Amino acid sequence: MPERAGVILAAGVGKRMRSALPKVMHPVAGRPILGHVIAAMRDAGVSHIVVVRSRGAESVRDYAASLGAVSVIQEPAAGTGHAAACAQQALGAHSGHLLINNGDMPLVTGRTLSAAFVAAQQTGLAIVAFHPAIAGEYGRVIRDRDGMLKRIVEVKDATEEERSVRLCNAGTVVADAGCFFRWAAHLDNNNAQGEFYLTDIPLMAAREGTRCAVYEADADEVMGVNTRAELASAEANMQERLRARALDCAVGMIAPQTVFLSFDTVLEADTRVEPFVVFGPGVTVHSGALIRAFSYLEGCTIGQEAIVGPYARLRPGAVIEENVHVGNFVEVKNSRLERGAKANHLSYLGDARVGAGANIGAGTITCNYDGFDKHHTEIGSNAFIGSNAALVAPVRIEDGAIVGAGSVVTRNVGADALAVTRADQKEISGWAKTFRARKQSQKVRKD
Repeated sequence: MPERAGVILAAGVGKRMRSALPKVMHPVAGRPILGHVIAAMRDAGVSHIVVVRSRGAESVRDYAASLGAVSVIQEPAAGTGHAAACAQQALGAHSGHLLINNGDMPLVTGRTLSAAFVAAQQTGLAIVAFHPAIAGEYGRVIRDRDGMLKRIVEVKDATEEERSVRLCNAGTVVADAGCFFRWAAHLDNNNAQGEFYLTDIPLMAAREGTRCAVYEADADEVMGVNTRAELASAEANMQERLRARALDCAVGMIAPQTVFLSFDTVLEADTRVEPFVVFGPGVTVHSGALIRAFSYLEGCTIGQEAIVGPYARLRPGAVIEENVHVGNFVEVKNSRLERGAKANHLSYLGDARVGAGANIGAGTITCNYDGFDKHHTEIGSNAFIGSNAALVAPVRIEDGAIVGAGSVVTRNVGADALAVTRADQKEISGWAKTFRARKQSQKVRKD
């Protein structure tokens, strides 16, 4: 198979988003839109990707680089055809097929882009088209009797008959790289916007006798994001896709429409997810685990048969091993809870290891931060931490040790020892009765 290269058009400022963040960096399912497009290209076998960005969009440059793509600047912004031509130098001597795709299509898949490459094999050139629910202002794709592209006509230039055509241009082009850049060099900007249009490439090709194939894609896949409303719509579509995939993989969700997943969420078969759970990026849940309602998870791993929630918060670095219980209003960050450990109520475990079978009482806090640095807490196997205990890190609680309720532990506790740091209890007989009588008398005098 000839080498495949890709150009992603991401230089648009996205004025309608009304955001300081570049449009392609807005997240869908926990990943920037640009990341979805790059992933789809990789899935389609594209080995060399160039992202065309605007000057000042350093976040686009850095993110593209983190995914192995290079970026070039389009300056001035002179249209989509000019933007694609800006990638020529970065592609060097690439002689295979070239895919040009908009950077604002978070739902596009490698399957569709691969199909576009296949379509281009017919003549050396192909575009992607779709049937939107409302054709609106999309450019219409006019085909000849052989199904090849006759022309793309903008709505403002279309006849009444052409406007009735429901097949629209998605803005994706696949062509032989050498031919594409030769055609792009002959584009003109003799139009109302004074810009060089990618849609004119088939016209340049036709002058050399090259016909353009048309691949029809699913409308949802080529949805562009230009407004906050469209971003929300793309998120909804992506969530439906991710939920369907999870259900197909034998994940139990009694109210899937209330569960929000990230692009990389891994839910093994026979995991169960109750309503109103949010999975941020980087979560893996192993078979048999139960994630109870109203929990938020990100950057963590959940072992088999573990129970998390309800109302639990698992932050990056949390590792929950087999048969661990993390209960209501428990927060875990950068900590490992080993097999069978339990933290069932109202606790914070940060930068810690909780040994197998240990029990963490309600209100326990690992005091891991001194205002400057994070410190580690080590809790041994089968240790018992009483309610409302504060473990001031760095500190080590050895295997089998018990920390009494209400204790503030600042020194290591030995194996099977009891650590208690609380004041002696005092009792003054009759004090409460005397106190109530005095307060009642004061109230009567005020009245």
